[in-house]
Amino acid sequence: MTVVERERPTDAAGAGTAGGGPALLRRLREAPRPSRAATLAALVSLVAYAVVRHFVGTSMIDMLVYQAEGRAVVHGTDLYGFRVTEWALPATYPPFAAMLFVPTSWVGVGALRMMITGGNVIVLGVLAWLSCRLVGWPRRELRPTAVLLVTGFGVWLEPVWTTLRYGQVNLVLACLVLWDLTRSDTHRGKGIGIGIAAGIKLTPGLFAVYLLLTGRVRAAFTAFGAFLASMAIGWIAMPGASHGFWTSYVFDSSRVGRTEIVDNQSLRGAVARLLHTTDPGFAGLAVGVVAGVLGLAVAVRAGRSAAWLPRAEAWGTVCTAITALLVSPISWTHHWVWCVPLLLLLAAESAQERSRPQAVRRRRWRTITAATALGFCCYGMWLVPHQGPRDQHLPDWQQIPAAAYSLLGIAVLGVAALRIRNRRAASADATSTATVPAQRPGARQQAPATR
Repeated sequence: MTVVERERPTDAAGAGTAGGGPALLRRLREAPRPSRAATLAALVSLVAYAVVRHFVGTSMIDMLVYQAEGRAVVHGTDLYGFRVTEWALPATYPPFAAMLFVPTSWVGVGALRMMITGGNVIVLGVLAWLSCRLVGWPRRELRPTAVLLVTGFGVWLEPVWTTLRYGQVNLVLACLVLWDLTRSDTHRGKGIGIGIAAGIKLTPGLFAVYLLLTGRVRAAFTAFGAFLASMAIGWIAMPGASHGFWTSYVFDSSRVGRTEIVDNQSLRGAVARLLHTTDPGFAGLAVGVVAGVLGLAVAVRAGRSAAWLPRAEAWGTVCTAITALLVSPISWTHHWVWCVPLLLLLAAESAQERSRPQAVRRRRWRTITAATALGFCCYGMWLVPHQGPRDQHLPDWQQIPAAAYSLLGIAVLGVAALRIRNRRAASADATSTATVPAQRPGARQQAPATR
């Protein structure tokens, strides 16, 4: 049973008339509201963010690339031939994505900055809401408060900060994926969101593999079909650009950026910096393949363990996302916005360990949650020298902060594997205890052996 199925509303007020105007207004009036303290705290945080952002400055260079892609579609110019900004950035997304960026060409840069920033903050709230649904925590009446706090303080997480700074689409892609994965497995349209996300940026396609390996075959093929539909739309509208992208540019990671710079938090980037090279070659490939196989195995094991693993789908989803980020040739820091559902999942685990015998485990989960949050707020990769060719010549002690997210991702996969193993063992012990026959009346009891 999926998260959505467990949480389907059962109130009589909306039964049978969910689509009616009066019933909908009544449900909205009766919906829980975030606390005043949470509202004030979130507003203060967002105002502080706006002030810091003003003085730090934000280039929003990716937004400018999206705008240039939209203009190329409108004017019929070479989509993959232009260069914009002082860094001479090219288009790197499929033609289907460029077509979605057409509206950005209708407004000026100043207005677009405000629209993209405000829109991304709203989408961050949507991501927080979907993440709460995914992990099933906190309880329904407290979720508006949780969503508000995550939105207000989530802007300080480095992946979110950088997404807002560059005007990126990562939050939207994460929402598309979570929208799919928080729907019932019986929903006919499940998989469409993942397919669209993969049509914009290829890495979300790994979630279709996750669905397939966890037995959701129809949803997996729906995702694959939606992805093919996005390709077909691009081919029909822009055949020349589509031919160039799918036969050449998609395989050229140099168009995306340099592998060895600290901005790249994939395993391939970490290996390149460790070997002091721009191309890690076979070593980078081998590390990526091993991480991909093991990470996907952990994700699938979690996703297929709903019978005895709490928040199984959440663990499977987060592990799939981390695996995709680790094995991708280039995973910029802002791609790691999956830290939002990850932190909510870890917080949920620590909140559920309430009984006294589990006090040690509760403290352990709280420590893991705090350490993970610190890791995504420390901006460690930006604290090491990274101007010019320095990324390629980092000393050994600077390799750890330079690969902060790669190491965090590996650690999370390890924690997930241990969680699955421990819960499996606990489930087996409970089953074994429950099936032990009761002792016959009057039977002689033996003293337990010392261990």
